[in-house]
Amino acid sequence: MATVQPGYIWVQVNIHVKPECVEAFKAASRANAECSVREAGVARFDLIQQKEDHTRFCLIEVYRDASAPAAHKATAHYATWRQTVESMMAEPRSAVTFECCGPAH
Repeated sequence: MATVQPGYIWVQVNIHVKPECVEAFKAASRANAECSVREAGVARFDLIQQKEDHTRFCLIEVYRDASAPAAHKATAHYATWRQTVESMMAEPRSAVTFECCGPAH
């Protein structure tokens, strides 16, 4: 697991998918995450699923610097993921960006 440092950028992407698309969404998102963690600017990339409502997910993306999120969005695997899951969404996804204040771990 990568060391997380103060100043890293955290992005929380909230996603609500159609019930019939849950498994396909997870498969597409796992493939995207596996490629994403190989990017130089990505420290972590996690897909998590809500326990109480299995149609709700979060992507927790941790980037090493402010330019890394844009670099991620320029990758072929992100474009493939976005196109693949677009019709699976029950509503538009939303994102919140945070900056790590510490401690390093």
